[in-house]
Amino acid sequence: MLKTLELLALAVPLCALTLPTLAAPTTNPPVTARKMSDAANAFLKTLEPAKREQAVLNFNDENRLQWYYIPTQDVPGGKRKGLSLGEMSEAQQKAALDLLRVGLSEKGYKKADMIRQLEPVLRAIENGNPNRDPSRYFFTVFGTPSSEGTWGWRYEGHHCSQNWTIVQGKAIATSPQFFGSNPAEVMDGPLKGTRVLGAEEDLGRSLVQSLTEAQKKEAVLSDIAPGDIITGSKRQVAILEDKGVAYKDLDTHQQGILLALIEEHASAQPPELAQERLAKIRQAGLDNVKFAWMGGLEKGQGHYYRIQGSTFLIEYDNTQNHANHVHEVWRDFKGDFGVDLLNLHYQEFPHDKPAAK
Repeated sequence: MLKTLELLALAVPLCALTLPTLAAPTTNPPVTARKMSDAANAFLKTLEPAKREQAVLNFNDENRLQWYYIPTQDVPGGKRKGLSLGEMSEAQQKAALDLLRVGLSEKGYKKADMIRQLEPVLRAIENGNPNRDPSRYFFTVFGTPSSEGTWGWRYEGHHCSQNWTIVQGKAIATSPQFFGSNPAEVMDGPLKGTRVLGAEEDLGRSLVQSLTEAQKKEAVLSDIAPGDIITGSKRQVAILEDKGVAYKDLDTHQQGILLALIEEHASAQPPELAQERLAKIRQAGLDNVKFAWMGGLEKGQGHYYRIQGSTFLIEYDNTQNHANHVHEVWRDFKGDFGVDLLNLHYQEFPHDKPAAK
C-alpha cells in the first residue's frame, strides 16, 4: 500500500542526487516501443470486433490530441473515447492492465492503480455518488501498434491521463502526463493514511522551507495559490511567466531537493524514458530551471508550485477540498503528443504527413 510514498525519494541523501548524464539509457527506446506494441496487440487480440472498433481510432483522429482529468460524466459528450475497464471481461482487463504496466514504471503503475482505488473512497465521502467508479478508466489505441510504425495510445479516467506517441518504433513521447489524488491523504477507512502523491508534496514543501528569505522573495509569488494547475488540460501550452528562484541560485543541498523533485515527477515513466526526459532537461541547461511557489508553506494550507525550464513544465496544485486534493502535470512545450518527433519524421519522409483538411 502506498502509505509512505514520500519516503522513496527522501531515503537517498538529497545533496547526493544528480540528474542522469547524457549517456545512453540502459534500455533503448526501440526495445520499449516493441514491448508497447506487443502488449497493445495482445490486448487488442482479446477484443471482440465491436469492442475493438470502440478501442481503436485512427492515428490522425482529433481525439488523440484531446485529454481530460475530470470525471467521465463531465467530459464533452459525457463519455471518453475508447474502451473502459467496466466494458471488458476479466481476461481483457488483465491484458489492458498489462499494457499499462509496460507504459509506466513500477512506481507510476502503483500511482495509477491507487488513484483508481480512490474512487470508492470518494463514493463513500460523497454519500454513494455512483459516478465515482473505478471501472470508468479507458484504454484507447490510435493507429496500428507496430514495432516499426507510428501509433499512439492513452490510458485515461478521473485524475489520470497518460499519453504515449511512438514514432517509427524509434522514439516515444510520454506527455501530457497527469496524476491527481482526491483525497490527497485518506483520513479514515481501510486506506487511512494513504498518500498517493505524497512525495511530490513533501519534496516541494521541503524545498520552499529550505529557502533563505532572499530566495523566497524570488520563489514565492503569492501567499494565495490558484485553484488548479494554471495550464488546465489545454492541447498545447506556452511557457508561463519566467518567475521563481533559479537552479543556479540554490545551494548544493537545495539543488539536490529540486533534482529529486523533478526525478519524482519523471519517474512515473519506465526508467529508460525517464532518463531521456532528464537528459533532455540537462541538455537544455539546468541553470535557468526555475522553482516557483504560491500559497501557504505549512502542511494543510493550500499551495501550488511549478518547475519550469526552456523545454518542460511541471505543475502541482493542492488547494481543493481544504487542501486535500492534488493535481499535477508534466508538459513538454514542443513534444506533447510527439509533435516534435512527428515533425522531424515528416521532414525526412514528407509523404507520410497526413493531407491537410
